Amino acid sequence: MSAQTTSSLTRHAVVAATALTLLWAVFRTYAANQPMWAVGLLALGAAALTIYASAGKNVAWKYLFPGVAGMLLFAAFPLLYTVQIGFTNYSSGHLLTEDRARAYLLDQREVDEAGAYDFTLLRDGKGGHRLTLTPADGRDGPALSTAVLDLNTITAESAAVTATLADTSPASGTPVDLRERIALRPALQALRIQTPGGAVLGYAGLREYAPVRPLWQAQPDGSLKHTADGSVARPNRDTGFFETAPGQTLTPGFKVNIGFAHYTRMLTDADFRGPFVAIFGWTVTFSALTVLFSTALGLGLAVALNWEGLKHRTLYRTLLFLPYAVPGFISILVFKGLFNQNFGEINAILDGLFGIRPAWFADPLLAKAMILIVNTWLGYPYIMVLATGLIKAIPADLYEASAIAGAGPWTNFRRITAPLIIKPLMPLLISAFAFNFNNFVLISLLTDGRPDYLNTKLPAGTTDILVSYTYRIAFTDAGQNFGLAAAISTLIFGMVALMALLQLRFMRGADANHNAKAPKR
Repeated sequence: MSAQTTSSLTRHAVVAATALTLLWAVFRTYAANQPMWAVGLLALGAAALTIYASAGKNVAWKYLFPGVAGMLLFAAFPLLYTVQIGFTNYSSGHLLTEDRARAYLLDQREVDEAGAYDFTLLRDGKGGHRLTLTPADGRDGPALSTAVLDLNTITAESAAVTATLADTSPASGTPVDLRERIALRPALQALRIQTPGGAVLGYAGLREYAPVRPLWQAQPDGSLKHTADGSVARPNRDTGFFETAPGQTLTPGFKVNIGFAHYTRMLTDADFRGPFVAIFGWTVTFSALTVLFSTALGLGLAVALNWEGLKHRTLYRTLLFLPYAVPGFISILVFKGLFNQNFGEINAILDGLFGIRPAWFADPLLAKAMILIVNTWLGYPYIMVLATGLIKAIPADLYEASAIAGAGPWTNFRRITAPLIIKPLMPLLISAFAFNFNNFVLISLLTDGRPDYLNTKLPAGTTDILVSYTYRIAFTDAGQNFGLAAAISTLIFGMVALMALLQLRFMRGADANHNAKAPKR
């Protein structure tokens, strides 16, 4: 057999083994009640097999496929999944599917304490166990024992195991201690004990068995019937709850599609719209003012440090660049201490000079001013470095001609420096705006969105920006409303995408102008 034939057979064997493994993984995924994941896995695996199993074909795709697959898995899929959640009521009260919520309710049991029995767990010499039950609370009745049971083979996932009480003779064995009883609790919970009178006893505590009955019974139409009063709870697929006729809701709820309800709420619910619009306005204002202040300070320092007559310019540049070299979260926490109303150095200086101690974290206006001050400090070195490089690229003969004409520094900046650097700087300023639009770390570490608005349905802070507000809705003190948070995240994505398109347009415009002004050869 030739080496080429052997290689071909080996390749086909590897492809066949991979295909079988893929089919097994798809089947297991589908069996786990995840059909969409199964379809996605099948499509991605089939594409990979088609590309890499073909010898000498699709060479370009063999290099492109990992990047494309990574983009689909880690960029496109999370985005689409977030958008999908935004059309559901997914929250801490609606985590389950309807079937799982129904199964949870059907698993609920009611314990009859009046018929409880105290039990003693005995271990015989062969590793088995017996239970001896006596009526609790001093009730009259004989002590009953079970036959020897192998509790070690019963787990929490086991189907209910029934043991019959019939033996009234004294049970022999060694009583187990509390630690072993706790270790055997999953088996004891799965155990059902049949009394001579026909009652079924279930586990009711570390020392008790008692008659148990299910609270709800499944009906053919999918509803649930209460075993005590006969009331019926039906699934309401608009609210995501099982509800009785009088309107009582049963928890937990289940996830349902609610369409554009979250987006409609942003526009029509006055109690939600007020804080949301205020936070949206502050987000835009915060991002714009940060870019404005950082640009003004960074550009001014870049122009000043470009002055040839200034000594030690390199030292000044190094010192002014340090805020950008220090990790941002450290600088934020340092400023949080500096602005402390009672012990901060800033208030100590203001108190010594003017006799005032501003409440930086309690007053909404001062808190916003503090955020802008800190973010300007963190952002100006980036603009300074960019502007310095752009200024260095301006031909020196322009400034020489301006000096001959008698122009001053302000005229040079207004007529030469600013016009030549503003267009290449604009896409970077848009990027800075988009970054600050989602600057979660600053808000979270400095103010955590506080101080809060009063009398709102959902907790909202006066210094919250959209991303920190979304985080609070999804993960902290707003009931973990993942659906609403996903809808707001989708809105944020649309805004950032619009900014990215605007940035690309500016970049294309800057490139076109540069090419138009380039000398012809």
